[in-house]
Amino acid sequence: MTKVKSLADLKKMKETLQSKIDLREKGDASESLVQIKVAMATCGIASGAKTVMEFMMEELDKRGIQAVVTQTGCMGYCYAEPTIEVKLPGNEPVIFGYVDTKKADDIIEKYIKNGEFVDGIIPTNYETIDNK
Repeated sequence: MTKVKSLADLKKMKETLQSKIDLREKGDASESLVQIKVAMATCGIASGAKTVMEFMMEELDKRGIQAVVTQTGCMGYCYAEPTIEVKLPGNEPVIFGYVDTKKADDIIEKYIKNGEFVDGIIPTNYETIDNK
């Protein structure tokens, strides 16, 4: 554990711990929040998924958007990494590919805030058993 050398260090430590507590509390009511899953398998990490995940968490917080951002394993879209799945409350999840920080910003501003689709959606190419 790092030593606290100043009031700023203490405040930073408080913010870090508070964000972990917030995530735990949001997990109980996640259906009413924006849910974002970032594919963090080896191919995703190598393509920049960690940077995208950090950007999403910071920007959503800055903009006051209540969301749960989590990491997941391979989504099967290795060719389009980094990929993220965004689920707005009451809607089906949408998967975006080739997400960098610029596209992540577009997703926040256009899709999450206004419900407008942006380029990079990976279409669903399968049917479930229930649909047959």
